[in-house]
Amino acid sequence: MPELITPQGNYSVSAILFDKDGTLVQFLSLWGSWSECFLGEFTRQLEQRGLKFPVQILASLLGTVHNAEGKITDYDRNGPLAMGTMGDLYAILSWQAYLLGLSWAESLELVDACRQEADAMLERSRPALPLPGLLRFLDDCTAQGLALAVVTADDTAAAENHLRWLGIREYFSAVIGTDQVERGKPFADMALLACERLELHPSGVAVIGDTNGDMRMARAAGARVAVGITGVSGTEADGGIAGTAGTLAACNLLPDADSLVQSFAELSLGRNAP
Repeated sequence: MPELITPQGNYSVSAILFDKDGTLVQFLSLWGSWSECFLGEFTRQLEQRGLKFPVQILASLLGTVHNAEGKITDYDRNGPLAMGTMGDLYAILSWQAYLLGLSWAESLELVDACRQEADAMLERSRPALPLPGLLRFLDDCTAQGLALAVVTADDTAAAENHLRWLGIREYFSAVIGTDQVERGKPFADMALLACERLELHPSGVAVIGDTNGDMRMARAAGARVAVGITGVSGTEADGGIAGTAGTLAACNLLPDADSLVQSFAELSLGRNAP
């Protein structure tokens, strides 16, 4: 059986379930662009109706970090954009429009118009970039005969598009979006459905993701191992403080992970001795 080799130990696995955003796709390249367009259009749509949304709290809606020019430079790994479903994001903005005085029906229509504009922008620009080392790791997985699937809080159709933009759709036997299950992350539903599609038991499956929602989903499903990708080194995660403090910061980001890595460069595959 193939063996997933991590800095914290080796795990015999028959399949790997990948989160998409922040795990396969660089998060800000895709969702930073989408969110800037979505929030900008939200502000414009309100202004057209004679309403003004407080700019100082705009970033708090989805859990984004903005620079002085309004460009999104970072995001909260525990926030709605990172962990929520698309329905969650639409509901957040619809509620804000309602609080400003629109009817609920008008709020839903406004947010849907914003969503269409942001989706069209993505389709035109296709700003999807793979995480460093991803393609090598996927090739290694294929060479070892591992079954692969994607489990994402995104809708399935959108996820399929993003994987095609990256040129990696063919690696995955199943793509499970949150629209296919009753409950999204951190619940087990998507992981269990992926295992069902792969015809494998969860106890032999690894989950790789970048939020604690991914880690908790893996634990709830009874996965063999949950691997968290921090995207930064221990010192970077702690704002430049070296040593143990940086490691603790990474652990606090993904407290339910069995293994933490900065990137796919720290993961490799082998085979158990016969």
